Amino acid sequence: MTGSKARSGPPSIQPLHAGLAWLCPGLGHWVRGERIRALRIFSGMTLLVLGGLLIGGVDVVDATQDRLWFIAQMGLGPIVMGIEVLNQSLAQADPTDLAWRSLGHVNSIGTLYIGLAGMLNVVVIMDAFYPRMHLRTRRSEDAS
Repeated sequence: MTGSKARSGPPSIQPLHAGLAWLCPGLGHWVRGERIRALRIFSGMTLLVLGGLLIGGVDVVDATQDRLWFIAQMGLGPIVMGIEVLNQSLAQADPTDLAWRSLGHVNSIGTLYIGLAGMLNVVVIMDAFYPRMHLRTRRSEDAS
């Protein structure tokens, strides 16, 4: 099988890179040296989070009323915790003030955006924890 690909060396597990990817999307890949990939990850997650916040406001991250969505959103780590603190201090401090609250479908769409970003970042964290193995062709192995 001269055209097939073979794995080279044992896999390396990188828990530090996974932790950095949880702290800031793309940071684990940046430290690993994959700069372009890290910038793409960071910009994609940032667009999803900003889109969710612009659509639904800070109320889209709510640990008390939307517990399951908050668990999905926690894939973004400290970013979501900061938005939750902002939500609790602004939107939940005065329940009668509707300026910081989003209602109906707008809230659902914003929650979905940030939940999607959190779940995508979990995949990024797994990729940073267990990076792809370098592949090489069998032909180069046979030549040596």
